[in-house]
Order: sequence, then C-alpha cells, then structure tokens
Amino acid sequence: MKPAFFALALMLPSLSCTASTPAQPEEAGKVRWSRILETALASSAQTGKPVFALFQEIPGCAGCKQFGRDVMSNPLLVEAVENEFTPLLIHNNKGGRDAEVMQRFGEPAWNYQVVRFLNDQAEDIIPRKDQVWDAGGIAERMIATLTQAKRPVPAYLTLLAAEHSLRLKQAVFAMYCFWTGEMALGQIEGVITTEAGFMAGHEVTLVNYDPAVISLPQLIAAADKVECSNAAYVPAADLLSATTSRLKVGKISGYRTAPADDQKRQLRGTTAEKLTLSPAQATKVNAWIRSDAAKAASFLTPSQHAQLGR
Repeated sequence: MKPAFFALALMLPSLSCTASTPAQPEEAGKVRWSRILETALASSAQTGKPVFALFQEIPGCAGCKQFGRDVMSNPLLVEAVENEFTPLLIHNNKGGRDAEVMQRFGEPAWNYQVVRFLNDQAEDIIPRKDQVWDAGGIAERMIATLTQAKRPVPAYLTLLAAEHSLRLKQAVFAMYCFWTGEMALGQIEGVITTEAGFMAGHEVTLVNYDPAVISLPQLIAAADKVECSNAAYVPAADLLSATTSRLKVGKISGYRTAPADDQKRQLRGTTAEKLTLSPAQATKVNAWIRSDAAKAASFLTPSQHAQLGR
C-alpha cells in the first residue's frame, strides 16, 4: 500500500498544476480578459481607459473560432486592447453572471461576436455595430472610441486600421534604386506600405496608399519632389486622374516582387531588424530609421520598445 500511495502522491502535483492553467478558448483569442463587468467598470473609472467588451459564443462556431484566431490574436490588436482599453469578455451562450450582463445590454444569446465600447458607467461611447468581424474594422472602431473619449491614439493602431482598409489603392514608381524608393516613398503621409520590385526592366517601388489621406496626383507630385521617381504606373482605371507635369505615366503591367533580401534594406543592421513588424510598421520604420530614429520608434508598440531595451 505504501509504495502505491507514494507513487500517487508524486503524480498529484503534476495533475494539479495542469488543471490550474487551462488553455484560453480559441474563440477568445490571445487577449487577457476580465470576466466580471463590475471589475472592468471599476478599472475603467480608475484608469480612464474605455471598456472593450467582447460578447462571444464560447464554445462557438467556426466563424467564432476564426475571429479568435485572426482578429483577437493579431499581435497589434491584442496589444492595443490590453494597453489602451479595459478588456472584458462575456460569453453569450452561458447562464449566471454572463446571462445577467447580456440581459442588461440587450444582447441576443448565441449571437455572432459583437464588440461594444463602454465608459465607466456602462454606456456606449460609440454606437453599437454588428457584423464588424475583421481586424481593420475593429481597429477603426477602437480609434473612433479613443478619439471620442479624448484618449491618445497610438500610431501602430492607426497603421493597423489603414493596412486593412478596403480604401487602399496601388501605384508603382520606377527609379534608379528601389532601396531608396522604399525609404523616400515610405515617408510620405498616406503611403501605408511599400515593396521593392521590378517592372519593364526597371527597379520599381510598389506603393499601397490611402486616397482618403493623399490623392493620386498628390502622391505623384510627392514622389517627384523627393526625386526618387522618373515614371509612375497606375491601374488602368486611374490613368485619367494620374496628372503629372514631368513624370511619364503608364499602366501597371508585368510587375514582379524583388527577392526578400532586397526588401526594407534600411532596416538591415539596425536594432529594429530583429523585431516582428507588420507590413505597415516595417514600411514606416524602414523609411525613417536612418534619418529620424525617434520618428521610426513612434510606430512601435510598447512590447516592441521593450524588446529594444527602451
């Protein structure tokens, strides 16, 4: 009996440890959530941070799981939720405390995921909106909430929203060196991402830009001003609006991406090279790190700053 009892005793700590650290449900993503409304509201009152309230089906359908994997596990989104908001998770298919909160807010049970942004009085800061299920859409509503609450909006969150925006359009600029092109064009306000490539036998830089921030004629003029372009290429539908006084303008055709070794070359040998950056972050940090390190650093998250030892 004693040997058997002793063997069982050795097993118990391992079993207890495993049981005390259950994995977070896939539908909840990687955010560290509060589960009690009153606790979240008290924290919001103390810090001034709005409540990011996710009403989610857990366990949920395939769409709920995908939302957890793709949206609530996006590193930039997770960091923004945890640093700029008070995270709150409510299961919309449970009884007890969850059901009471659902009833208080008039949320339907067994619904697809809904995110609401609350002040410390449990009032919506911006109007509730259903069917916002992508990272860009959630980021845009986070920005609107912070703006309405008169809270600062971090640059990395603005980049995240822009990077996923459906408004983005493309243009290609030919130049003598696409390394210089990525740096100079990436500095232009409204340019969200850049990529080194080849077209028509020339080194070119492919640009994704936000036409709500900079129009195509303004973009072409800015590219001409930084003297890194001798020709501009745009989609056929944009040819009529691609006015220019000097640059040759044509249609994008036969573009191909340059090798990975030629992408974001300004980052090479810098402390930021080791960071995992989103495409938009990489574009902006690459654009500024050689000329304005503080500007480049402004696009990083707190955890990325910590990785650099700042």
